Amino acid sequence: MVAIDPAYRDLTVPPDGVMSAPRQVEIQLTGRCNLSCRYCFYADSMKKVKTEVTTDRWLDFFYEMGSLGVQRVTLSGGEVFVRPDFFTLLDGVIANRMRYQLLTNGTLITPKVIRALSEGKRRLRMDSVQVSIDGSCKEIHDQSRPPASFSRAIRGLRLLKEAGFPVTVRVTLNHHNIDDLDNIARLLLVDIGLDGFSTNGAEAMGSARCYGQSIMLTKEDKLRAMKSLTRLNEEYRGRISAAAGPLAEARMFTDLEERIARGEKGIQNRGWMNSCGGVFSKMAVLHDGTMVPCNMLPTLVMGVIGMHPLQDAWLKSPAINAVRQRRNIPITALSSCSECRYAGFCNGGCPASVMAETGQLLGRDVRSCYRIHKGEEVI
Repeated sequence: MVAIDPAYRDLTVPPDGVMSAPRQVEIQLTGRCNLSCRYCFYADSMKKVKTEVTTDRWLDFFYEMGSLGVQRVTLSGGEVFVRPDFFTLLDGVIANRMRYQLLTNGTLITPKVIRALSEGKRRLRMDSVQVSIDGSCKEIHDQSRPPASFSRAIRGLRLLKEAGFPVTVRVTLNHHNIDDLDNIARLLLVDIGLDGFSTNGAEAMGSARCYGQSIMLTKEDKLRAMKSLTRLNEEYRGRISAAAGPLAEARMFTDLEERIARGEKGIQNRGWMNSCGGVFSKMAVLHDGTMVPCNMLPTLVMGVIGMHPLQDAWLKSPAINAVRQRRNIPITALSSCSECRYAGFCNGGCPASVMAETGQLLGRDVRSCYRIHKGEEVI
């Protein structure tokens, strides 16, 4: 159940300003993967649901998205290239006038795949291909991914780069690779010659729950990662990005400390649980056709493709409107934050992290809590 006060407002009515359809949809095409990574956030969904959406049903849904003016899709899995009909589905996206991004572990990218990605309008409509790399060598990378995955992922990455595709890399920080960051940056930015790469941190969800602190960042790990990534990003002139994880938190905390030093009491539009802006422009579909606000919020069901109209789910579903309505809840409404002197700087953190930690949509994101970061509270 979504823990929202029913007196707050009717959750079948979207907040003011919500567009008539999502601008972007993240699609898990498959629940199958050729790897079994130790921090996969999607692992629980892959295990629970064995069935996948059929080719025709996906194509019908792509037509529905295109008719509503959806502009972009992100295609991932599982691993997208395990579906034998992948290029049929990709052409369905393109036929409905949408651009796309691919997320892949890179291990199944071969010269044959490169040639296929170059056919028709597939290259023209591509925004990027993101490959996951978690170490500068097999000894590091393969500690969080299956053996022999590093060499295959690097092969795929180099093939994409050499073919001139807009390729990016995501490095997920975990207990095994935080001391390899200098080497990772050198490999990706110098040896392979990428324009940049992004980072995040392993979340306490999916398979990471099974491995715990053997894969998750400890507080000491996170602090070291913050310092290393901040230094490396200065050395490489801003070529390392992050929307979440240690680098994003380092930037946020540094900004907060500078404001406190200037005597500021808060930041405009902060002090409310309004961190998640994604639910106002995008949503996700799991590999069994379940529509959800975000692929990291798989239990908040909005409907099922082919059974419930996309536009109705987007506008009228209490599941996504509950996430949207968080923005109208003050940080101090949380019992753990009611007397926090930093509340005016806070935006509530990630609702998916909160749900992973507490099982509730409303709560404190301990990962982004400045009071905990400063050691003023120990949990």
